[in-house]
Amino acid sequence: MRLVQFELSDGERRVGVVEDGRVREVQSVRTVRELALAAIEAGGDLRQQVQSLGLGISHDYARLLAELRVLAPLDHPDPAHMLVSGTGLTHLGSAAARDKMHQQAADDTALTDTMRIFKWGVEGGKPAAGQAGVQPEWFYKGDGNCVVRPGQAFALPPFAEDAGEEPEISGLYVIGHDGKPYRLGFAVGNEFSDHVMERKNYLYLAHSKLRNCSYGPELRVGELPRHLAGTSRILRDGEVVWQNEFLSGEANMCHSLENLEYHHFKYSQFLQPGDVHIHFFGTATLSFAQGVRTQPGDVFEISLAEFGAPLINGIRAVDAVFAPGTIGTL
Repeated sequence: MRLVQFELSDGERRVGVVEDGRVREVQSVRTVRELALAAIEAGGDLRQQVQSLGLGISHDYARLLAELRVLAPLDHPDPAHMLVSGTGLTHLGSAAARDKMHQQAADDTALTDTMRIFKWGVEGGKPAAGQAGVQPEWFYKGDGNCVVRPGQAFALPPFAEDAGEEPEISGLYVIGHDGKPYRLGFAVGNEFSDHVMERKNYLYLAHSKLRNCSYGPELRVGELPRHLAGTSRILRDGEVVWQNEFLSGEANMCHSLENLEYHHFKYSQFLQPGDVHIHFFGTATLSFAQGVRTQPGDVFEISLAEFGAPLINGIRAVDAVFAPGTIGTL
């Protein structure tokens, strides 16, 4: 089952099930979060909750996408109660891409921090079920205000030095009223980052992640396939300027999903009832690592057959929202 959130022509929200190029409304529910919380209270899952509510009116999916009426497949009515985060160096090959991006050499006698944490993951990132393995690199992306809907452009602020894609799988979660995290499923994501800033100094990683991101358009309910092969590409004036395959799923990762989830939700501040979490699981494929520099007007397209429609976002330059010396005092 693949779910979407979308808007009617009057702005009213709906939840829909994607079926053969159509989107059928799930009756009596307006958000996926609402649907998930109801499923938790009923002691069931999303499929059962959808079946109990039933399906109604059908919409043309391509038209909804073209008119930018498809929303991110999970959000929160108060963006401050939505945490967007991620983990890096989680995929086989990700350390090579990171080291290449940083233009550093790594060998067994003088490991960089990148190679060291990757090695830890290879050795201890997939513990036995119910056990905690080595913790991964973790970063904060923002609250719900950093998310742009599928089809919309990422903002490129004046202080940004790069606008690079990161094709990833994201996990979508709701915290139940019992304080327990519940995974709804997965979505294709673009964890858009500033790689030039990060390359200057690894300690700038936190700054480089404070950018927009996008995920969807569809929420794939259920378990993640062990092997996934998708395509990430960049278009400029309608022409493909870069394209590459990206791999995901646990068969291509040095950490298990269970381990990544444990090291995120082990923190009590992330277990507030009703909150929403979007967590990016990392990638091993970056156009920046291959010398590509994007620019406003470029379009990112990330596709995985198992996740339905591709995730498409552009880039647009925006004005500064804050200037040095302009903070108010009381």
